[in-house]
Amino acid sequence: MPKKWSRIFPGQAWQVAEARHFVAALLEDEGSSLIEDAVLVVGELAANAVRHTRSGWYRGWFLVVVGFSDDLVRIQVIDQGGDEEPEVRSISRGVEEGGRGLLLVAACAKGWGVKDRPDGRCVWADLARVSG
Repeated sequence: MPKKWSRIFPGQAWQVAEARHFVAALLEDEGSSLIEDAVLVVGELAANAVRHTRSGWYRGWFLVVVGFSDDLVRIQVIDQGGDEEPEVRSISRGVEEGGRGLLLVAACAKGWGVKDRPDGRCVWADLARVSG
């Protein structure tokens, strides 16, 4: 049966670590082997929300949602939107430090994407659960 947990965070850089701790604690409770990948994914998505959207502005916020199903863990970061659309940047384009976050997310995830919302956007990533 699917389960979902969520928590809202102030849009401040130091809250990215709190989002990582939140996801790690949920996955530890599930006995999941995905903790490292999930922590990396939520860290990248939350950092992008704070750096590149209105979530990082004064009184901004971002929401982390973690959903569990039998075969997937879905991590969503809902932000307050911005002018740029999230994209994977190629290393060959000479990306400066900090420009490869979605490339890492794509490498860890079974799938990922962006959903526009009336008040922002949701960037999600699905991590495959290994049957044990």
